[in-house]
Amino acid sequence: MADKLSWHSEHETLVLQGELDRETLLPLWQQREALLAGKTRIDVSQLQRVDSSGLALLVHFRELHFLHEPQSKPGVSLMITGVSDRLSTLIELYNLQQIIPVEMAR
Repeated sequence: MADKLSWHSEHETLVLQGELDRETLLPLWQQREALLAGKTRIDVSQLQRVDSSGLALLVHFRELHFLHEPQSKPGVSLMITGVSDRLSTLIELYNLQQIIPVEMAR
């Protein structure tokens, strides 16, 4: 059984914890607009697992942010931070390096 997904806000960062997969992402999806309002980063460093559905959600979040970006902040994109080696490999396998900007975990 998948671990629960949870999240919290830290200023302009949405921090995700647990597992982001097709079994856990629905509550996050349902609250996406409110959760992303004013955010410039999603920190995924506390995720133990991300499947292809979770990756698709992250791509969608980036696109949603781009479409709703305030005119006063042109060029500000939603950065995905704390990317693990596994998630980076998944991004590469789907050839998404140019679509989803990431910062690797340290």
